[in-house]
Amino acid sequence: MSTSTAPTEAPAERAAPSAAAPRKVRGRGERSRAASLASHGVLTLASLVALFPVAWLVYLSLGPDKNDYLHPGRIWSKMTFDNYAFVLQDTNFFDWLKSSLIVSLGTTVIGVMVAATTGYAVSRMRFPGYKKLMWVLLVTQMFPIAVLIVPMYQILSKLQLIDNYFGLVLVYCSTAVPYCAWLLKGYFDTIPFEIDEAGRVDGLSPFGTFFRLILPLARPGLAVAGFYSFITAFGEVAFASTFMLSDTKYTFAVGLQSFVSEHDAQRNLMAATAVLVAIPVSAFFYLVQKNLVTGLTAGGTKG
Repeated sequence: MSTSTAPTEAPAERAAPSAAAPRKVRGRGERSRAASLASHGVLTLASLVALFPVAWLVYLSLGPDKNDYLHPGRIWSKMTFDNYAFVLQDTNFFDWLKSSLIVSLGTTVIGVMVAATTGYAVSRMRFPGYKKLMWVLLVTQMFPIAVLIVPMYQILSKLQLIDNYFGLVLVYCSTAVPYCAWLLKGYFDTIPFEIDEAGRVDGLSPFGTFFRLILPLARPGLAVAGFYSFITAFGEVAFASTFMLSDTKYTFAVGLQSFVSEHDAQRNLMAATAVLVAIPVSAFFYLVQKNLVTGLTAGGTKG
């Protein structure tokens, strides 16, 4: 008996080709590679634009001749640090440094404390005219320096504060306090009022609440106000050149003018001094940089 084997039936359906890989969906906040490259390119270009003036100033400061800025290509073959040696040894550089630090730090300490108490009072207390007070502070920023110099000079002269560090600090505080008060008022508005109430429950006075509870929380805002006050006093020229008469009491901004006269301009020495001037400001910025971004953004979220 013969046995026959039936042929194996072909599958009714062949295996379907493998499906295409699913398209990757970018999550929220993710950017494409092209967008990422474009943003990095823009940021790199912006960084180069910001750094170029600084690098150019450093480069010019290494030229030994006062007219090297007219032919910058020649500096590369004759770079020298003689300009820095001359500024440090043969000028009143360290007197300028002392004066600048006294005036800038004095303006920072006094200005920030006055602005902090003013901003806190307006943020927490509702006394008659509290809104008008803030507007008055804002209006004081509208007057140009040329209008203020003459009356301020007369006031300081009657108080015998001409050619005096404290007199210049008071002048700078009149500029820094209004802006810092507005800045800190907005920052204090973001601190919950319940913290003040908790301080009173614990038996703290209003000053105790302010100094022990509120100021530590307002550290970022204080850093921004301090940085603004420091920069305002450190780089100002008009008031310092008018109210400070002694060479040894010039600030950096006024000291730089000594390299320029009616018939001569020692730009190589100016460049070297400008590079040295940037060191204290950079150091101060480094100390407060952690709180700058937080303080700049938080002060505008409420109030």
